[in-house]
Parts: sequence; structure tokens; C-alpha cells
Amino acid sequence: MRFGIVGCGVISGAHAAAIAALGDSSQLVSVYDVDREKASALAAQQGCAADGTLQELLDRDEIDAVAVCVPSGLHAEIAVAALEAGKHVLVEKPLDITLDAADRIIEAEQRTGRVVTTISQRRFEAAPSFVHRVIHEGALGAVTSGIAECTWWRSDQYYASAGWRGTWSMDGGGALMNQGVHQADMLVWMLGKPVAVTAYADTLAHAGLEVEDTVAAVIRFESGAIGTLTATTSANPGLPLRLSVHGDGGIAVIDGNALGTFTLADRDAAPQSTLVDPGRSGADANAAADGFRGRFMREADDVRQQDRGGDGMNHPAQYADFVEAVQSGRPPAVTSADGRRALELVLGVYESARSGKPVTLG
Repeated sequence: MRFGIVGCGVISGAHAAAIAALGDSSQLVSVYDVDREKASALAAQQGCAADGTLQELLDRDEIDAVAVCVPSGLHAEIAVAALEAGKHVLVEKPLDITLDAADRIIEAEQRTGRVVTTISQRRFEAAPSFVHRVIHEGALGAVTSGIAECTWWRSDQYYASAGWRGTWSMDGGGALMNQGVHQADMLVWMLGKPVAVTAYADTLAHAGLEVEDTVAAVIRFESGAIGTLTATTSANPGLPLRLSVHGDGGIAVIDGNALGTFTLADRDAAPQSTLVDPGRSGADANAAADGFRGRFMREADDVRQQDRGGDGMNHPAQYADFVEAVQSGRPPAVTSADGRRALELVLGVYESARSGKPVTLG
């Protein structure tokens, strides 16, 4: 598949590397940025063309798909133009910064019949993939709660390094919209549809920053589960991301990019949980629980080996999934609807923090 990249900032390098990782079956044809020096530098690095205008890139018949790497508030503008030009689209997170903008992308996707994916590369890492499967195969029993944390540091220089960073108009928010959106997506992926949220947000360590640098939320999910979501860029020097999911049959924790604690209910607890068929009892139930538990515990050990050395920038795996989705006609693993759901949660957090009231989500 042949690609174009729009926006030549820091994240575009990860996209270029992902395209290269696809091997001979893929090619980066051209890049474009309003800053021609940035576009020329990336083009020279990647050995591709640099177009002088967005339309020039979109007019290239040889380009099949466009990666949208511009500031968040411009995602819909570029994505819709690319879709209408007949290109498939990969949009960096978040999908955009308003639901209206997200809906414009989804409408254009449906109207043109092209494929859109939102970058959520952490879903493709070994540990989150394993925990998601464990949940949906019932190994954690009834999932009751989850905790997602993004505890990072961003300096004043970081926010000053690009005019759009830390602004409501282009960044759409601060610690949650930009940094914590991946954890919001992870929590929704694991626990399901969020239906209500109560939140607090403030700017505590960055004087003059117009968006929040610290936020905490409590979320109710459609299943009845309760989750907490925290994001900050005011914790110096920062901690690895952390996600934990808890059920009446077990607990799973992801520390950074690796599987941490993973424990399932013991044999005596299993008959009272959803780990085994409630129709079974006694020795049969215990044997079934032991086999069930043992299989996942062995798989967890394998996952821990796979996780070693990961850096969280698993764009190549998402690109590979995207290409397969386009070629096979199936939806991508991360759809535009997934991106919208994570965005809806983030915006609900902000609305609750501003109003001081709980917010019901669609």
C-alpha cells in the first residue's frame, strides 16, 4: 500500500517508521506540512517527495492512504478532504477535539466507502491484548472496577514548543485529551460503554497554561462496573502508565507496557465466581477451574516474555492491521467509532469538571 503523511511533526516519524516496517509491500510516497522545511526534512530522511500543498498530495493517484498527523483540532478537516479524494485514512489520536468534528469524519467514511482507523497503538501490545482477551473469555469473572493512570511530566518548554499545544482551540484540552486519551481508550476497551462520569480538573503546576494539567474522574459503565481515570502532566519526573482491571474471578495489571500482577481466583473461590459453569459443582467444577486458571497463568508468563523491551510505540502493528482491513474488506481493529467513544468520555470529563455536576454520556 502506498501512503502519504500530512503533518511533519514529532509523531510523523513513528508513522514513517511504521510504513517502512511493512516491508516491500508498502511505500511512503509523499509528505506535506504547512512548514515546508519540516516537510523537506522528513522527505529527505525517508527518501520520498514533499508536496507544496495539501491538494497536490491528495491529487496523487498513486497514494492509497493518508496518515493525518496535524494538530488535533485539524484532524477532521484533513481526514474528510482525504476521504473525499478517495484515500483511506489513519488519524492520530484523538479522532478530533469535538464530537461534531468526529461525526464529520464518520459521515465521510460511510459516504465514501473508505476505511478510517484512529491510532490507538497500545491496543496492539502484548499485555493489553492479553488482558482484553482474558476479560472477554471470562477469566476475571464479572468485571467490577478498573483504574487507569497517566502520571507524567511535561515542562513549560514542552507546551511552548508548538503554538497549538496546551490550547483549547487546537489541542482540545491538556493532560487528558493529549496524554491521557490512550488510557481513556484502554479503560473503555476493557470495561465497555461508559454511561456517566463525575470529574475534577485544574491547572496546578504550569502557570499561564489555559488547559488542565491534572484531572481525575469516576466513571460508571453500562455493565455496572466503576472505573477511575487520572491524568496529569504535573508529576515530575513522572511514572509509567498503569491500568488495572478487577473482577470477582481475578485481577490483571499493566505496568507501563508490561503485564504486572495477574492473578485468578483459587479453586475454593471459583465455584462462587463466574469462572466456571454455574451448573457444575464439586470435583468437576474444581477441576474445570484449575484447568482454566492454569491455561491463563501459563499464557501470562508468555506475555511477560513478549513485553520485554517494548516502548509503547506499536504503530507498525496497527498499520499492518489497517492494511489487512483495507485489503480484506473487514473493519480495522480500531474503528472511527472507537475513537469517538474515547473522545466522548474525555469531553464528558471536561464537562463535569467545568459544571461541578455528574454528566450522562450517550
